[in-house]
Amino acid sequence: MKLTRLSGVAALGAVAALTLAGCAANEGGSSAGDADNGDTAEGSGISGTIGATGASSQTAAQEAWVAGFQTANPEATINYEPTGSGTGRENFTSGASNFIGSDRAYEIDEFADGFAGCTSESIVEVPLYISPVALAFNLEGIDTLNLDAETIAGIFAGEITSWDDDAIAATNDGVELPDTRITPVNRSDDSGTTETFTTYMSATAPDVWTYEPDGNWPIDGTERGQGTQGVANAIDSGDGTIGYLDASQIPAGAGQVAVGVDGEFVPYSAEAASALIENSPLEDGREDQDLVFDVDPASATGGAYPIALVSYLISCVEYEDAGVASLVKEYFTYMASAEGQEVAAEAAGSAPISDGLRDQVMTAIDAIVTE
Repeated sequence: MKLTRLSGVAALGAVAALTLAGCAANEGGSSAGDADNGDTAEGSGISGTIGATGASSQTAAQEAWVAGFQTANPEATINYEPTGSGTGRENFTSGASNFIGSDRAYEIDEFADGFAGCTSESIVEVPLYISPVALAFNLEGIDTLNLDAETIAGIFAGEITSWDDDAIAATNDGVELPDTRITPVNRSDDSGTTETFTTYMSATAPDVWTYEPDGNWPIDGTERGQGTQGVANAIDSGDGTIGYLDASQIPAGAGQVAVGVDGEFVPYSAEAASALIENSPLEDGREDQDLVFDVDPASATGGAYPIALVSYLISCVEYEDAGVASLVKEYFTYMASAEGQEVAAEAAGSAPISDGLRDQVMTAIDAIVTE
């Protein structure tokens, strides 16, 4: 296993909501961003409210995490709004969110702008949501298709425009493909899911997908959806549509794509996604509490699903308000726990992190200063 700062790590092992707000039992808590160390729930010692924005891919997981944490800590309220990763990072940089979820970590050169809500330049970035990015389509009478990297890139680059194209037929013997026009669907917002998908195409089909990986879709005139749910809705309501989205939010009844890897076609699964992450190193040049993977889809081998989303939870190391710091730290600890990871897996189909990675994540979370 190629890990630069992480040793002895084993394989990393749903209802969407526009805003994940506190449970009814938590109504009347302090305002977002103002954790209260005063009256606390008997036994838990945890109270207050914190606000977060970010990755819509985490919607189902965050809904489950919030419910589980607030049930155990009825005087604590976690507000998570799935705005998309790009907006989440903007909010964290400006100090508008206490913590965020993001489908990509901050680039090192983005640290130069600082983080308005933090009292130091150090941040915690931990990979707590690992999930396949699935390709789903709406084509009457067809439930599954096999597509290789060049064909996928050709579809989303606008070069393959009909479902009966020879490139699609070549990997789907016996499937009666219609001459329906293909309508690719992409995210309209700045999205880590988009960056994950464009990174995959750039790495595996660079002669076809000639654009740089980016969270913003590079081609004009396409069918677009706001957030993960917007893409899901566009796929579900169209005819001949195909789009990429977190696997937990594929529309019911949508067709699913098995992706070509080393001469075989691999359907998405949490286990197959974690197999890709298992062989990925951590990025160099980061602080010890900044656990960011350098995932290369082109390195996928047989059995690994090559479009895997590593979504991060991001916080300050030091906050101006010790109450905010304490609540963020407790919530991060719950999400990283074996219980929290299982809750997310059940709700969203994500891959629970391994015990070895959990040790490293807990050490990173412990860097959050609460005094």
